[in-house]
Amino acid sequence: MTDNLTIRVERSFTAISPESWSRLSGASKGGTTIAYNPFVSHAFLSSLEESGSATAETGWLGHHLLLETDRGDLIGGLPGYLKSHSQGEYVFDHGWADAFERAGGRYYPKLQCSIPFTPATGPRLLVAEGLQRLPIQSAIAESLKEVVRRLGISSAHVTFVPDEEIGVFEMDGYLHRTDQQFHFINDGYANHEEFLETLASRKRKALRKERRAALENGISIDWLTGSDLTERIWDQFFKFYMDTGGRKWGRPYLTRKFYSLIGERMADDILLVMAKRDGRYVAGAINFIGGETLYGRHWGCIEDHPFLHFEVCYHQAIDFALSKGLKRVEAGAQGEHKLARGYLPVTTHSAHYVAHAGLRRAIGDYLARERADVEQMGELLAEHSPFRKGERQQED
Repeated sequence: MTDNLTIRVERSFTAISPESWSRLSGASKGGTTIAYNPFVSHAFLSSLEESGSATAETGWLGHHLLLETDRGDLIGGLPGYLKSHSQGEYVFDHGWADAFERAGGRYYPKLQCSIPFTPATGPRLLVAEGLQRLPIQSAIAESLKEVVRRLGISSAHVTFVPDEEIGVFEMDGYLHRTDQQFHFINDGYANHEEFLETLASRKRKALRKERRAALENGISIDWLTGSDLTERIWDQFFKFYMDTGGRKWGRPYLTRKFYSLIGERMADDILLVMAKRDGRYVAGAINFIGGETLYGRHWGCIEDHPFLHFEVCYHQAIDFALSKGLKRVEAGAQGEHKLARGYLPVTTHSAHYVAHAGLRRAIGDYLARERADVEQMGELLAEHSPFRKGERQQED
């Protein structure tokens, strides 16, 4: 590539051309280099902003890095936000902020390079299709550090980084952090029953019993996608989200308008699993459909029924993924209870650039110990998987 490259910071995602953004690998279904990830699509990111969910008023001021040629062609990108808090990230750095501020530093604002409110691994160093990836990814990672220096802020954090990108950040001096999630891996199962046959007998019987119990009291399950996602359906799902989100977080992150926008822009990428009783929906979970992965996000309910959460969020997600030939289900953050339902421990990654040398050194020492703990915990969890011995190993 002979063009001179420049980095531009764009505060509004709506100012970025959907056509140019869709040429970045992973951001559209037309790409061939990386499987489509709906969370880095222009439709999803612009909907977060336009709905008032991720804005300066909510503490998410857009600082999206765009790598362009001297002709103005977009060849690389990194979604980013200047943040005044650490809410809605799922990779917790509150302790770092407290320690730095007790020592007289100023931790906020910081740069958070992630998908707001979305603990799902996906491409962060986005590169246009057909170009050499490593030089462009390295240029973006280095430019992010320069943006931190120019802004005079404490740090930049790139969370839920895919395995193939974390090495780029490490080579550029970023600190490496790990954590654990639980993913279902499709080993080519024809259906849910074939998957169950790989489990230990006691576990298999327990899950069959659990699924039957979840549908007692006259409960049925609907899969809604595409044109099924009407405003009336979104009204019902939003009630579930507000009820559960209000109890879990105090103030739910997403606005009602957000659901209307994604329903308009990416309905075919969305699956609602809705539970019905006595002719009305009483619970539901939203999932996003990627090129290879079903991403479970959040659920809510207005009636409590035993095991219904597990059925709607985990078992039905596996059913759908198998029916569509998807390679995995990512069921979001935390939740060791997922292990018993066939979701295996998987290591997640994040990269952190800390400008202050003393804070960087202290965090680096902490992360070395934390990575060892995460690895050990993953090994222990894998030993308690429901699979028959030898059927499955821990997913790296």
